[in-house]
Amino acid sequence: MSRLIDGLRACAVAVFLIVALGACASTSGPGGSGSTSSPADPLEPLNRGVYAFNDVVDQYFMRPVAVAYDKYMPETFQFIVRNFLSNLYDPFVGLNNLLQGKPKEAISDLGRFLVNSTIGFLGFGDPASDLGMQKHREDFGQTLGVWGFPTGPYLVLPIFGPSNIRDGVGFGVDAWAGLINRFDNVPFRNSMAGLTVVQARAQLLSTDRLLDDALDRYLLVRDVYLQRRRNLVYDGILSGDD
Repeated sequence: MSRLIDGLRACAVAVFLIVALGACASTSGPGGSGSTSSPADPLEPLNRGVYAFNDVVDQYFMRPVAVAYDKYMPETFQFIVRNFLSNLYDPFVGLNNLLQGKPKEAISDLGRFLVNSTIGFLGFGDPASDLGMQKHREDFGQTLGVWGFPTGPYLVLPIFGPSNIRDGVGFGVDAWAGLINRFDNVPFRNSMAGLTVVQARAQLLSTDRLLDDALDRYLLVRDVYLQRRRNLVYDGILSGDD
C-alpha cells in the first residue's frame, strides 16, 4: 500500500506540475481571461473539481473508516499508534531542521528518536516529551521555503488534498524518505501506511463541523492551508516576501 501511495503522490505531483506550468503561461499576460479572485490560486476551476472528487471519496470511504477507528479502537491503542508513527518521522524532522540551519532543534529531534526508540519501547511511549524535548514539525516543503523556493500555484491533489507546487515536491521527498518505506516486511509496511492515513483522518474529525458550517468549504480549506504553511515556513514570524 505504501508503494501505491508513493506512486499516487508522484503521479499527482507530475500531472499538476505540467498543468500548472501550462496554466501559468496562459494567464501570465495582463488581463488574461484565466485570472481568478486569488493570485495564489490561478487553477481554481480545476482545483474545485479535484476538491469535489476528494469530498466524495472522503464522504463514502475515508470519513466512515476514521469514525469507526476513533469510536471502536481503544484510546490506549490510538495513543501508541500516534507515538510510534511520530517517532518514525523524527529523524527526518531533524534532517530538515539541520537543512534549515537550526542545529539545536535537529539535535533535539535526534535525541527524541533515540530516547523514544529505547526507553520509550520503540516509540510506543513518549518519554522524550516528559524530559522536555520539544516535538517539532518540519518537512521538506518547509525546507524548500526556507531556501527561498516560491510556493507556486495552489493545488488540490487527488486524494491527498491541499498543496502547492513547492509542497507537492516536498511531499514526494517526504514519502520517499519516510522510515516506513525502509521496512522489508510488506504486511507490516502496508499496515503502517494504512494506519498513517486513518490516524491522520481521525485527527481531523473535530474540524468536520467547522467545514459543514462554512459558506464555501473550498475557500476555507484553501485559505487555512496557505496561511498555516506560510506560518510554518517562517516559524510564526510572518513575512510579506513569500
